[in-house]
Amino acid sequence: MKSTPKDVFLHLLSIITLYVSSGALITLFFQYINILIPDKLQPIFFTGVAGGIRFSMASLIIVFPVFIFSCWMLNNEYKSEPGKRELKIRKWLVYFTLFVAGGIIIGDLVSLVNSFLGGELTMRFVLKILSILLVVGSVFFYYLKDLKNELNKKSLKLLAWVVSAVVLASIVAGFFTAGSPLKARLYRFDEQRISDLQMIQSEIINLWIQKEVLPKNLSELENSISGYIPPKDPETGATYIYNVKNKLNFELCAEFNMDTMAILRMPETAIPAKDIYNQNWNHGAGNACFSRTIDPELYKTKVYPR
Repeated sequence: MKSTPKDVFLHLLSIITLYVSSGALITLFFQYINILIPDKLQPIFFTGVAGGIRFSMASLIIVFPVFIFSCWMLNNEYKSEPGKRELKIRKWLVYFTLFVAGGIIIGDLVSLVNSFLGGELTMRFVLKILSILLVVGSVFFYYLKDLKNELNKKSLKLLAWVVSAVVLASIVAGFFTAGSPLKARLYRFDEQRISDLQMIQSEIINLWIQKEVLPKNLSELENSISGYIPPKDPETGATYIYNVKNKLNFELCAEFNMDTMAILRMPETAIPAKDIYNQNWNHGAGNACFSRTIDPELYKTKVYPR
């Protein structure tokens, strides 16, 4: 029996969506493990973790149903025309998938033994290996049985429901970990506020370096040549609060939506800031002020030749 364009389309669609769904599910498992069992040598950054979780969730929400639908279509085709199980494209794709899955399983086991021999076997590492074995092993088992036509209708239904339940649970967990779309937007507003305050702080320091005096208000930072205008709150449009305490001390204030350390359910496992140098911008929900003191020895006045 020859393959039709429909056969090629359905088989390619099934395999591609399988690969994408499996990769997304493994990525979700990895991120959850990173949060639950943090590595002190590899600090977790909220932006990276949340971004990875959201992208994997989006992939599963869109791609996994397509995979289920394509499998359903293929099984209907096999039921009406059993000879299609012997199509070359099906054999090639199934055997290639078995080859890839088998290679991943072997590689994981080698990595596991190597880590054990090197004394680096940790619960975090073991759980990641098990998550790969769970996903890839399930794929290997399914296609091995399917190739031998050993899966009946009842088994296929049970497997589909179990896999769908696991995928659904992983997606739901993502909303509790990375937060809802509304929470993500509120966090982005807070990120922008911090970025604005950092920019304002740099301009204040630059002005002090040039004049050895702090600006009385933010409007003094405006520069018609460079075009700099102090930014305003991205959500409300309000002007950021700036207070001069003394000749060397000032503070910047803003209203924040969220507590920096409450972004994740487990605050001790994540660094919300983009890098370790931003930790002095940690804040609570509501009004937060950041006090800064200029060190004259560090920020010496620039002397230009006449």
